[in-house]
Amino acid sequence: MSDKPRIDEPTGTRTVGHEWDGIEELDTPMPRWWLWTLYATIAWAAVYVVLYPAIPMVNSATQGVLGWSSRADLEKEMAGHTAKRAPIVNAIAAMPIAALPSKPELLEAAIQGGSAAFKVHCVQCHGAGGAGVVGLYPSLTDDDWLWGGDLGNIETTLIHGIRNPDHDETRLSSMPAFGRDGILDTAAINDLVSHVRVISRQEKPSAASTRGAVLFEANCVACHGTSGEGNRELGAPRLTDAVWLYGGSREAIAKTIYNPRNGVMPRWNDKLDAVTIRMLAAYVHSLGGGEDAPAPFSAPATAASAPDEDPGNG
Repeated sequence: MSDKPRIDEPTGTRTVGHEWDGIEELDTPMPRWWLWTLYATIAWAAVYVVLYPAIPMVNSATQGVLGWSSRADLEKEMAGHTAKRAPIVNAIAAMPIAALPSKPELLEAAIQGGSAAFKVHCVQCHGAGGAGVVGLYPSLTDDDWLWGGDLGNIETTLIHGIRNPDHDETRLSSMPAFGRDGILDTAAINDLVSHVRVISRQEKPSAASTRGAVLFEANCVACHGTSGEGNRELGAPRLTDAVWLYGGSREAIAKTIYNPRNGVMPRWNDKLDAVTIRMLAAYVHSLGGGEDAPAPFSAPATAASAPDEDPGNG
């Protein structure tokens, strides 16, 4: 390796003094246009640092002489959108939620606003279309409701949640753990499962279901009704329809009777403003199962194929 630069005869360019196996590195000057571009970017960076926020500090950054802020721009833009939406939002807030359907334009605006809020706060559990997740979270698209599917009841469920231990006004229902707490033994639970599957038309009557009917009357009718039609005042689900959360097999029903899940839905009155909750209620109501007005919980004319044994819709 040579350590002395020289002039390369073919090109007339000075070498840098490095050579490997006869190959030398030439000290070729940078093109003038490239150098001027580099100098211009350095000058621009210096000007930018002076004019705009740039250098990180302990808790903030240098502000720049122009005082520009992307956060301030965003806040200004958001304030403009808020002011533009204010008349509609105020009208939705002032109107009783049950009266929203009488104002189609306001109802549509509420649904659109609720759709946006749903994507932020609700899809994690109920899915993008409100279809829920079997075994975890209920579907919001069917017409099976624990506490009612009209606008007012949906709003109440959103406001107060279900089984929130920190909130006295939460929706509250609790199914006893018949097996875990020793109320019923395994044989009795199996008989009760047979009865539930009979009233849901999954099995034909049998000696086990007859014994289960007696157990049902003694332990279940207070909440679920004499024929399993449920009770919305108590949040007790109907046991004669095809809407399931945790499954309708013998094993799934037995597991629920033995040790119910008693799922929790968060209350939103400590997280969202009242208008956003109202718009969410309008959106959920529009998903397909919404009811026109509060109605007593009654069994359908013809029972379907499976019971709903634990929290379904609000």
